Formats: sequence, structure tokens, C-alpha cells
Amino acid sequence: MHRFNHRLWKMGLKWLARFFAHIARWFTGIEIHPGATIGRRFFIDHGMGVVIGETAEIGDDCTLYHGVTLGGTSWNKGKRHPTLKDNVVVGAGAKVLGPITVNSGGRIGSNAVITHDVPENGTVVGVPGRLVRREQHEDDGNQEKREAIAEKMGFDAYGATKEAPDPVATAINRMLDHIHAMDEKMENMCAALKQLGTEIDVTNLPDLGPCNISSSGEHAEAQKIEGE
Repeated sequence: MHRFNHRLWKMGLKWLARFFAHIARWFTGIEIHPGATIGRRFFIDHGMGVVIGETAEIGDDCTLYHGVTLGGTSWNKGKRHPTLKDNVVVGAGAKVLGPITVNSGGRIGSNAVITHDVPENGTVVGVPGRLVRREQHEDDGNQEKREAIAEKMGFDAYGATKEAPDPVATAINRMLDHIHAMDEKMENMCAALKQLGTEIDVTNLPDLGPCNISSSGEHAEAQKIEGE
């Protein structure tokens, strides 16, 4: 029905296209504006409540679940609705809003609200949407170093990182990279000083366990006692 209505729309018979589109919505519960451009093998699973706006563009082999909205954020003329590239999947209840692009292989989680572009093979969840996974085509070479320094610190976020990636875990990875680089530089400095005849004891490193001091006043008092 939509492809028929879209042809009518392109022919300039917009009132007739809208009439048949309303009939299709009445029968299916799916509202697709006749102006929307949809590629091949487009699949709507349990389509009740799906809304696709006038300037939306959908590529090949895309899937939408029930309650999905490809909507606009303004009344301005021109491109107002999202563009979905090939092989995109949008979960139930998700809202993809504005003239943004969900690149090929993108995944939108259920009930997410997306107002920014989604990278290729990226997965976005939450309100507002946040990127939680991007397909990695090559290893940055730091994973083993991260695991080693994390084991030294008694911290293990990597099991979760592989199974359920998260921006917080990614930030921690970067912190561990930085700590590892600092350790290497410190070792090089100590080796250079030792060659100059200076002995530095670096074996007694402070414990990285949790601190039980809860306030700055108690912390200052603890430092005073330790100094005495």
C-alpha cells in the first residue's frame, strides 16, 4: 500500500495518496507518510503504532518493531526526518527524531530516544541515546596491558566490557592506559637514576584498597595522627 501511495505522491496526486494512506493506517495501525522513501526487504514486526514521517528515508534490509517513531523535530520545510541506512534495526518503542542518520548496521535499543547520528555498526540505548558498542575491526594493542594493570589494582571491568560495553568502562580503560604509561616512564626514570648512582626504593608502593575516611576533616586528622 505504501509503495502505491508513494507513486501517487511522486505523481503529484498528494490528496489521493494521503487518502489511501489513512485507509492503510486504519487497517494496519501503521502510519507511513506517502512521501517517505523505503528500500527493499523492509520488515515491520508487530507493527502497531509505527509512525514514519514524510522525509524519512529507509535503506534495504531494515527492521522496525512496534511503537517505533521516525519523527521530525520542527515544522520547517525540507529534510525533517531520519535517514536509516542498510541493515538497521530499531527496537520496540524507540523514537528516532530529526534529520539524523543511522548508518549501516546500526542498532537502536527499545524505548531509546535518538537525536544524534549513529555510527556504522553502532548500538545506541537509553534516554537520551548513548553509544554502547561500536564494531571493532582492529585491536588497539592495549588490551593485555589494561588487564595486567587492572589485576595489579584489583579491578576487573573487562568481563563486563566484552559482554555489555559501556562508556564508563571505556573511560576506565583509558585511565588504565594512562596509568600504564606513567608506570613505564617511572621505571625508565628510576633506571636512569640508578645508572647515575642514586638508589630509589620503589617497592613499597601504597595500597590501592578502598579508603574508609568519609570527610575532608577526618582525612586531615588522619594525616596529622600519621605525621605524629
